[in-house]
Amino acid sequence: MPRSPLIARTVPALRRNLDNLRKRKATVALVPTMGALHDGHMSLVRLARRRANKVVVSIFVNPTQFAPTEDFGAYPRTWKADIAKLAAEDVDLVWHPTVEAMYPEGFATRIVPEGPALAGLEDRFRPHFFGGVATVVGKLFTQCRPEVAIFGEKDFQQLRVVTQMAGDLDLGVKVVGSRTVRERDGLAMSSRNVYLSADERQRAATLYRAMKESAGRIRAGEAVAPAMAAGAGMIEKAGFALDYFEARHAETLAPASSRKDGPLRILVAARLGTTRLIDNIAV
Repeated sequence: MPRSPLIARTVPALRRNLDNLRKRKATVALVPTMGALHDGHMSLVRLARRRANKVVVSIFVNPTQFAPTEDFGAYPRTWKADIAKLAAEDVDLVWHPTVEAMYPEGFATRIVPEGPALAGLEDRFRPHFFGGVATVVGKLFTQCRPEVAIFGEKDFQQLRVVTQMAGDLDLGVKVVGSRTVRERDGLAMSSRNVYLSADERQRAATLYRAMKESAGRIRAGEAVAPAMAAGAGMIEKAGFALDYFEARHAETLAPASSRKDGPLRILVAARLGTTRLIDNIAV
């Protein structure tokens, strides 16, 4: 029977447990999550296990990255199922703080990222988002002191922001991106997929098909603008309200007009009904 992971809910308890894990000079990998775990999260945990001796998973739905109009209260929370999945993967420790433990009364410090956080992608539609992400991830890094932290590539701009922050602030954490895990039809696994109706779920895979179509055109030598326009048309025809569908430099996230601009990444965000989905692929 799987061994349940240790669970810490306060910073002192977290540090005691981490000190015990490190007694034999073990390395620690951190997998930050907001819970509602699926196979994509489990792929992060398995990569963490390959990169370090001990694996810590944080489960914290971070209020500072949600705008008042967003789904903080309704965000799926599946604690018992999450712990069962983490036990099956032999996770060593779960860091599950309350909001009060993470942001105690009088908390007054924020990290304000720039660079990839101001690329005109997610930040254009969610200007509050990366400040909330950078602050909570900065806290997680200093609380857990991991050698390695694993993030999914599905949130690609977030991955670039966190990587930049860890380097800029000399946090001593190597940030590692993990490939997006997809359903059979190509839809990226996401905790928010549960919001899709049956009809919406069928149409949702259009995002992946459109990205592949545009990427194929660019690789075949077509200019970026018309190749991206073709993919955007597919997405809108499927009933999505498109926030962005862009080809960007894979490292800097700067706009790109041709493959000569460097390694490219296609990034998309679009709404289907009340559900907002994001995704990306390499060109």
